[in-house]
Amino acid sequence: MALEVTQILLNAQSPDGAVRKVAEENLKQFQEQNLAAFLISLSHELANNDKPPESRKLAGLILKNSLDAKEAPRKAELVQRWISLEPAVKTQIKASLLQTLSSLTSDARHTSAQVIAKIAAIELPLSEWQELVGNLLANMGGPNVEQPAHLKQATLETLGYVCEEVSAEVLAQEQVNSILTAVVQGMNSTETSNDVRLAATRALYNALDFAQTNFENNMERDYIMRVVCEATLSPEPKVRQAAFECLVSISSTYYDKLSVYMQDIFAITSKAVKEDDEPVALQAIEFWSSICDEEIEIQDEYSGDFTGDSEVPYFRFIKQALPALVPMLLETLTKQEEDQDQEEGAWNLAMAGGTCLGLVARTVGDDVVPLVMPFVQENVSKPDWRCREAATYAFGSILEGPSLEKLTPLVNVALNFMLNAMKDENNHVKDTTAWTLGRIFEFLHGPSVNNPVITQANLPLILAVLLESIKDAPNVAEKVCGAIYFLAQGYEETGVTSSPLSPFFQGIVQALLATTVREDAGDSRLRSSAYETLNEVVRCSTEDTAPIVMQLVPVIMQKLNSTLEMQILSSDDREKQSELQALLCGVLQVIIQKLGASETTKYGVVQYADQMMSLFLRVFACRSATVHEEAMLAIGALAYATGVEFGKYMQEFYRYLEMGLQNFEEYQVCAVTVGVVGDICRALDDKVLPFCDGIMTQLLKDLSSNQLHRSVKPPIFSCFGDIALAIGEHFEKYLIYAMPMLQGAAELSAMQTIRDDEMVDYNNQLRSGIFEAYSGIFQGFKNSKAELMVPYAGHILQFIENVYQDKDRDDVVTKAAIGVMGDLADTMGVNAAVLFRRSVFYKDFLDECTSSDDQQLKETAQWAQVTINRIIAA
Repeated sequence: MALEVTQILLNAQSPDGAVRKVAEENLKQFQEQNLAAFLISLSHELANNDKPPESRKLAGLILKNSLDAKEAPRKAELVQRWISLEPAVKTQIKASLLQTLSSLTSDARHTSAQVIAKIAAIELPLSEWQELVGNLLANMGGPNVEQPAHLKQATLETLGYVCEEVSAEVLAQEQVNSILTAVVQGMNSTETSNDVRLAATRALYNALDFAQTNFENNMERDYIMRVVCEATLSPEPKVRQAAFECLVSISSTYYDKLSVYMQDIFAITSKAVKEDDEPVALQAIEFWSSICDEEIEIQDEYSGDFTGDSEVPYFRFIKQALPALVPMLLETLTKQEEDQDQEEGAWNLAMAGGTCLGLVARTVGDDVVPLVMPFVQENVSKPDWRCREAATYAFGSILEGPSLEKLTPLVNVALNFMLNAMKDENNHVKDTTAWTLGRIFEFLHGPSVNNPVITQANLPLILAVLLESIKDAPNVAEKVCGAIYFLAQGYEETGVTSSPLSPFFQGIVQALLATTVREDAGDSRLRSSAYETLNEVVRCSTEDTAPIVMQLVPVIMQKLNSTLEMQILSSDDREKQSELQALLCGVLQVIIQKLGASETTKYGVVQYADQMMSLFLRVFACRSATVHEEAMLAIGALAYATGVEFGKYMQEFYRYLEMGLQNFEEYQVCAVTVGVVGDICRALDDKVLPFCDGIMTQLLKDLSSNQLHRSVKPPIFSCFGDIALAIGEHFEKYLIYAMPMLQGAAELSAMQTIRDDEMVDYNNQLRSGIFEAYSGIFQGFKNSKAELMVPYAGHILQFIENVYQDKDRDDVVTKAAIGVMGDLADTMGVNAAVLFRRSVFYKDFLDECTSSDDQQLKETAQWAQVTINRIIAA
């Protein structure tokens, strides 16, 4: 059944485009005409040691891609296709793959390992290929059978991939035990092959989630931990790195089991940080960052409320390690790289150490300060730039976590020094100083700070330094933008009419605009950062600077207009145009929201509305996802600001609205467009009616599609509520389509059994969306068509009861549920009385909410209670 594909596979990699194209067509044709023969031929090619490595590698890659895809709908299609193949075909392919594991060609073994895991991910959950784990373990040999090292290496790699692909409950505990035994034996220091040790250590990393039962057993856990710790001392750097990666994973998965090992782990991480190769040392630091993450999460969740007999395992590992851990981290800070600030995504020992120090500060608060400040004072004025930068980085890292009482006196002393350091001769020092100033403004400045570090007296100097330094090298200027951003944010709630920043507002805006047109604004994200900062400065501005904000509108419109006239000769040009349009639409959105929020400044938007709308429509014509999204958001803001006047744009805008709702691939665009439909409903009220058939049809299609990302579905339900509220009784014709969708989603939400955080959050979003839909529909029908809701009322009350009984509901869902309970009673009146008389739960739910500390929830519950009592009495 297998056909000769070697030459076609080689041609598909030919440097000659024409040859490549023909080969790709041939492969596609073969696949479409006879999938089974195609896959068998590929698996034979991969398994055949006489074939060229290049054709074998591509054969394996095509096999892998015929089993898996990133997009969920495509992946489901491929899985189904594999399941539908004849069992004999699948058996033949799997035999070839297992045979390839003994090949002497490492690429073929590696690819085969990946393909086996992809098939395992499909078949093991269906209780098929049950012999796989046994077959693989047989490759590891036994007491009297010594297998070749390359076969053991490939087998361990396969076991690792299988553990990565399948979920823990798919394998029986005895299979898990056998896998762990093989893996841990492969990691043992008695294993002579480094390749085998490395594959085993990487496999353990993937198998750790399966080891819950084994970690409960002291003896087994001790053995695993001993082998991992020994592997951190292997002569092979890659094995040491992989072993530390295992420790990082263990620190988060098995935090509660670590206390007996911490002393040894400190010794080996400390040695690695001081002496080992950078990739190994980075993982050793990552271990401590991970412990910080765990302890911060425990503190957040239980808000520091720990008694001796607390059920929550909280060992304060960081606090105990502090005297030795902080000096170890401070030592890393002077190991900077010359060009780290210019490289996006750079990561090295100094950066990892500083990041970890920041997490330590958040974990232990004030206790970190006396350990860090002597290092800062000793190094901040030294002639060596590395010492000055390290001292500044250490100081900036501890500004989040410790109390304001502890930090304020230190920052008061340091601030002038920092401002002077912005003139340092060294670029790194200036970069880190600007970052530290940004952290000072973020954490020690704002309406809630009693003893502000920034005063009327020092603000002029601060701004003079920042507006001078924004002209510095791009990496420094980008950090200065960040500092201005937090400086503006701290004045957000200073009062409606004026802000201490107002006298400097024009100068700040001009400096930021000048930064966006610098020749080097494309470096270090400078242009984006300048525009983001401009947005924040505008957003936090006060009434007295509104005239300057208004003057910005034509300036930004002119810039947006000039992007439409850019000459586009390459994909780089297109990308640049797209990025600029997104940034400029973003600025206009913020300006529209700012000016539109007050009656006294709204005319500033209205007078330019026609021109802005015309520009946004021309931007849509350029058709790029990010721009589409930003322009769409700006239009939503414009609709909100112009109100019913927005109706005149609908005819021309509607086709883009529809395109946005149909954009399944770029689901964020779809989600944003759904939000804009809500804005338009609120702006136009019943004037949106002529467009509702098209909008509702598309929203119902979106909900029925399994291609659309699930995150868009809650906002769509919410949008039903916006439409119903806007068009009132006219929503009747959509009821027979919308209500089954809402009921189906409500039932699905009640049946949700997966309890991971992501699923709980999604379920809460879904229920919020459903309640917002019900609320809008009830209120829309209240005055004329209340009886239409009678058939659905029992189901809705049942849904509210399900939500009441769910301990995972969040505050937003609780408020929404109580609101809908009140709406149901308010809209349906005596028709609902019988339902409430039969219901027991609602009184308990109302009691819970009327005794809440949340004032808004309390008021909603009191209103619902009065309304329900009124209809029952009637």
